[in-house]
Amino acid sequence: MTLTLAYEWLGPVMFAGALVFLSMGYPVAFSLGGVAIAFGILGVILGVFDPIFLTAMPQRIFGIMANYTLLAIPYFIFLGAMLEKSGIAERLLETMGILFGRLRGGLALAVVVVGALLAATTGVVAATVVAMGLISLPVMLRYGYNKELATGVIVASGTLGQIIPPSVVLVVLGDQLGVSVGDLFIGSVIPGLMMAGAFAAHVLIVAWLKPSAAPALPAEVREIGGKALGKRVLQAMVPPLVLILLVLGSIFFGIATPTEAGAVGCLGAMVLAAFNRQLSWVALKQVCDATLRITAMVMFILLGSTAFSLVFRGLNGDRFMFDVLANLPGGKVGFLVVSMLVVFILGFFIDFFEIAFIVVPLFVPVAETLGLDLVWYGVVLGANLQTSFLTPPFGFALFYLRGVAPPEVTTLDIYRGAIPFIILQLIVLVLIITFPGIVSFLPSLGT
Repeated sequence: MTLTLAYEWLGPVMFAGALVFLSMGYPVAFSLGGVAIAFGILGVILGVFDPIFLTAMPQRIFGIMANYTLLAIPYFIFLGAMLEKSGIAERLLETMGILFGRLRGGLALAVVVVGALLAATTGVVAATVVAMGLISLPVMLRYGYNKELATGVIVASGTLGQIIPPSVVLVVLGDQLGVSVGDLFIGSVIPGLMMAGAFAAHVLIVAWLKPSAAPALPAEVREIGGKALGKRVLQAMVPPLVLILLVLGSIFFGIATPTEAGAVGCLGAMVLAAFNRQLSWVALKQVCDATLRITAMVMFILLGSTAFSLVFRGLNGDRFMFDVLANLPGGKVGFLVVSMLVVFILGFFIDFFEIAFIVVPLFVPVAETLGLDLVWYGVVLGANLQTSFLTPPFGFALFYLRGVAPPEVTTLDIYRGAIPFIILQLIVLVLIITFPGIVSFLPSLGT
């Protein structure tokens, strides 16, 4: 016992070591697996790690492969990739730009609306940010939009797919928290709409206070005739709304599980692609390739995190972290403040997959012990993880836009543009924490 206590620092050092490797850019799965092997060997040499823990690894792996919930991940990735091929984002943005063009800030407002609609159909940040960056950013700059506002609204709206269902983040959190993904989806609807509403309000306020930063479109650009506009609205709006109804409606009304709804969404996306004459063997191959690559990455991360958690537990790291987190001053409030602060700070350096697989499992036992509603806690974590896509220096949405932005837009412009939207996300996060009924209202209607 004395020997074990003498080496109780091994668990925290192991955790810190994994974060160091991740911050240096090493692949997540191999960082976790490599650190697990190194500390497992060190623990055996020091006599504080029982190798019997490793015999549980095969059973854990088979458990991952048999997890029905995780099947939703490739479905939603396929859905997003197929819709990107169908050109739905391009037509949505063009149509919304014409509809809102007469308003000051109308183009930026269109980006927010389209971001919310794409979030409810794809949930894939990269596809949304790249599509809106390619289509709307040059147009906004051409008509005199402030660079920081234009870039900020694009990267922020692209991240709505992390909180508005269907969301890969929520699927992963549902698995890690051991709660229904469907309940997380339903509980995140109002917070997601609040986030989109906050972005839209910010755009309108900026346009009102500083008209030169977000001018209206010239009349000759937005006037295409009522009949033509009606046709465009019908063609651009109806398909995604039908797909949203198929995917989210079937989950909300208990007709299908998220995994089954994802499969239906994939079929619907293929029908839309065929309707738009974008479905071909080449496109299907590209979509399947993207799905396979991302899904394989997630599975490898899961395997690495499983090895990491086993060794971490064998070194009593989980007990150490539990004692620290469960005995924070302030009880529930203290735990919420610390856990949210940890997730937010880690979001500056690593992405949501790494945070979900490394940090969240440490928080779950404490949250259960303190009596927190895990569905509510999952939505709060999802809203917090959304900021990780925007926080410099490594926010992924910032890099996605940097890759497609015109030369006159600097990285500093994108960083500055993201800051007001990060603050808005944090304000919504505080509201969700302060008023838990925002999350629990819709799930309670189904009980």
